[in-house]
Amino acid sequence: MAGVPTRELVLAWLDEVKDPEVPVLSVVELGVVRDAVVSADGTVTVTVTPTYSGCPAMRVIEEAIRDELLLRGLPRVTVRTVFTPAWTTDWIPESARAKLEAYGIAPPGRAIVEEALVPLRRANGTPRCPYCKSARTELRSEFGSTACKSLCWCADCRQPFEMFKAI
Repeated sequence: MAGVPTRELVLAWLDEVKDPEVPVLSVVELGVVRDAVVSADGTVTVTVTPTYSGCPAMRVIEEAIRDELLLRGLPRVTVRTVFTPAWTTDWIPESARAKLEAYGIAPPGRAIVEEALVPLRRANGTPRCPYCKSARTELRSEFGSTACKSLCWCADCRQPFEMFKAI
């Protein structure tokens, strides 16, 4: 590698690392990558926040981040996991939400905080069908193929689809 890369270049490289459970999004688009700090000697520390504290994909994501940056010629890469502030679906930009919908997953609505001892975050209303765009959908199960998704059904096109949970 010639020279020390900028933070922006490191983040651009990490935008190539796809989420293993939702491969249409990068770990940067998903908001899992919080920051990248490049030292004068080219050492990089990447800060990540898991979508869920028990997310089974985090080990794979951390390894993929490390592998991508080592492949780019960086001398040393550290991946640091932080849990505060907690990840929220509000960190997913509109462009990534559109990619989720095109992939067949209803994007999360904006999260709201309920006044409760332990705040729960839920989206308002029912999701729009990613296939026919109908609002006539229903939640069939809080549990989808992964902990971050729920299973829904569209009354118009009769397609089942997953919805990314708003948290």
